[in-house]
Amino acid sequence: MSKEQRAADTQPPQSTIYNLQSTIDGYKEAAVSAAIPLVQDGMALGLGTGTTARLLLPLLAARIAKEGLRLVCVPTSDQTARLARSLNIPITTLEQQPSLDLTIDGADEILPSNLSLIKGRGGALLREKIVALSSKRLVIVADDSKVVEWLGEHQPLPIEVIPFGWHRTAARLEALHGNIVLRTAIANPQEPYRTDSGNYILDCHFGAIADPTALEREIKLISGVVESGLFVGIAKMAIVAGAGGVKTMRSEE
Repeated sequence: MSKEQRAADTQPPQSTIYNLQSTIDGYKEAAVSAAIPLVQDGMALGLGTGTTARLLLPLLAARIAKEGLRLVCVPTSDQTARLARSLNIPITTLEQQPSLDLTIDGADEILPSNLSLIKGRGGALLREKIVALSSKRLVIVADDSKVVEWLGEHQPLPIEVIPFGWHRTAARLEALHGNIVLRTAIANPQEPYRTDSGNYILDCHFGAIADPTALEREIKLISGVVESGLFVGIAKMAIVAGAGGVKTMRSEE
């Protein structure tokens, strides 16, 4: 199924939705499988969160068991840490391992010209950015529906904020011409979603983001903002899978 069909506004029948999701999961798995050979013996590795971790970690555990890979891994969320422990993947912290060779993670949107990203749908954007900036290489794995003409095309921009005074922080973000929505907990929609660091996430709809670098700068000047889901100038490679196969994208910057 083409990218245009997947992005169509008209909702297909329920059975088609199920098949589409299965196809997207298959594309993600193909992208992750293509990234696995990048992991080499002796590496310090950053581990992403969400679907990326769910697909990556079992393959990583299998290589450790089969090849005896000596790795030390820094997870980007408590969820990833629990999964890694269950698979006997050795984990550590950035305090113990401040420099990483490689991080493999996903993205919500990818700008192909320079690999600027929107991340944070899984709620781990703060730790993901810290781990990415601690890595010599950040490699993004995704299905091709994540490739966009401009950031903000399909997904809001997650911004992590401290709970104290968050209404004021949201008002300052709205002044940047954003439509701000407080993310709520899945288990209890009456309560705000809490990150692993205990913060809130504001999902900000800015529409097409013409200048991600400038917007990032303005957001970070707002008191109460902890981090934004804009990843600009960080990723140098993306492995993207779709109906046409798996391809590698590199930053032109």
